[in-house]
Amino acid sequence: MFDFQTLQLTQETTTMTAQNEKITLMHGAGGTIMHDLVKNYIVKSFGGIGNAEVPLKAMDDAAVIGDIVLKSDSHAVKPIFFPGGDIGRIAISGTVNDISCLGAQPIALACGLILEEGLLLSDLKRVLDSMQEACLEAGVGIITGDTKVIEKGTLGGLVMNVSGIGKRTPALDRNLEVVRQIRPLKASWTLDSNLEKGDKIILTGTIGDHGLAVLSAQQGLKFGSDIKSDVKPLNHLVQTLIGEVGGVVVIKDPTRGGLADALNEWTEKSQTGIILEEDKIPIRPDVQTACEMLGLDPLEIGNEGKLIFGVIPQKAQQVLEFLQQTPQGKDAQIIGEATSQFRGVAMQTTIGGKRIVARPVGDPIPRIC
Repeated sequence: MFDFQTLQLTQETTTMTAQNEKITLMHGAGGTIMHDLVKNYIVKSFGGIGNAEVPLKAMDDAAVIGDIVLKSDSHAVKPIFFPGGDIGRIAISGTVNDISCLGAQPIALACGLILEEGLLLSDLKRVLDSMQEACLEAGVGIITGDTKVIEKGTLGGLVMNVSGIGKRTPALDRNLEVVRQIRPLKASWTLDSNLEKGDKIILTGTIGDHGLAVLSAQQGLKFGSDIKSDVKPLNHLVQTLIGEVGGVVVIKDPTRGGLADALNEWTEKSQTGIILEEDKIPIRPDVQTACEMLGLDPLEIGNEGKLIFGVIPQKAQQVLEFLQQTPQGKDAQIIGEATSQFRGVAMQTTIGGKRIVARPVGDPIPRIC
């Protein structure tokens, strides 16, 4: 029997202390291993330096200093082109979306390119054109950067970093005021720790599309359908939603580690639990079939064009109806809610039982972003 009173879903992980332990691909794949690396090494080294409103140690999607949101994101997707997108479109969208998850509007980007000797100039041009298109969609430009070239055989073509800054907007202030009319909220941004009992969890659309599209390009797989990446910038959607509807307390893009990783991160930081409804989670039938064939859990597969929102219950239906009227949110669903009965994430399954949704060890598909 599923016992909510004794269920504790926090992940037990091994601290990396061995002198001879080496970096593996799993250290960059999302999930527990990557989070341990960041917490035990990077945050330990830099977490106490500086004076930010939302600092490094908060491990939110971006940081805040002086009402400016700052984000840096590196990309090494393999291959650099895949159905529905490429490394350049991911780089712009990923940075823009992470800034948006704090409720800010992106205003400027910086790009660092590391090119491999032998990369076709036509491929570089194709990537740059894709980046330009994503910038125009987001309404934000690259205003500075750097370019390096390294020896052939080391990169697989190119890798890049895109950093960006954003600023708070009247839409964010209005959104938070809507929340405060219902319940107290100290935070001035949509942070992971804001989630509380009763908040509804809303997903903007189908999961697993991006990861399966990259996998098909990596392995030359054909799934008998046209699975494409969902990668896109979502800042305009966020700003319109929080400005016109409001009631959103937390936002996240479920990239590496997928929905399972993102929701577990919310529960850890907010000290709540989340109960999901399996039949409410939108998944394309071809993606579901492909996952079953390959033994993959779609909840653990990364996405690049979807968001999850934590919304006060009084505004959840209005937020859902707004999203369903947009191209980016036409498949949106309320997939669960926050609870105080336990910590972590659990799911009510379609067959009537309940199961734990643990934080994945890593993304099952390597180098998807």
